[in-house]
Amino acid sequence: MYIVNGALFGLVLMVLVGPVFFTLIQTSLEKGFNKAILVAIGIFFSDAMFIGLAYLGVSQFVNKSGYNVWIGYAGGIILSIFGVYYLLKFKKPMNMSAKSVSVKGTFRFIFKGFLINGISPFVLLFWVGAMSLATVRYDYHGPQLFGFFITIMIIALSSDILKAYLAGKLRRLFTPKLFKILNLVVGLAMIGFGIHMFIFSI
Repeated sequence: MYIVNGALFGLVLMVLVGPVFFTLIQTSLEKGFNKAILVAIGIFFSDAMFIGLAYLGVSQFVNKSGYNVWIGYAGGIILSIFGVYYLLKFKKPMNMSAKSVSVKGTFRFIFKGFLINGISPFVLLFWVGAMSLATVRYDYHGPQLFGFFITIMIIALSSDILKAYLAGKLRRLFTPKLFKILNLVVGLAMIGFGIHMFIFSI
């Protein structure tokens, strides 16, 4: 039953649309499927870190210290900075050629996924909620708790890779002009998420 519950929770996570979604799609379209997979791996590691923090009882620290307010401010500012970065890219000529992934590039794109996912306090709160649900509502412990979250993570990673693959199939339909428009949309979306996060944290 814990696998079924984990799958249901994973499906909820799969349909969430936020900065991570826009980053994943934009990377797949502009840089290619392989680079988008690296971003998805970074997201996976970030989620795994938050699950570990939730398990160690970070929820008590967040609720008592007001840390969620300050991380909300920081996350909002950083997301807005990412948004401005994409808006600046909107004004530059787009490079349509695909390049091989170097070691430096590998870690850069993994870190990109890790950072975009990790700076949002709502991701931590999401996993704190999932941990509370699993331990309090479902009374999962040990192997069951592990299986519950492994199921969620597998579905989340698979769905991110699928999104990147489907977006990559559309690459041939995109001209440099459309790529520039995509950067504009991603930039505005990230600034919007950043402002929303900042205001919500007040």
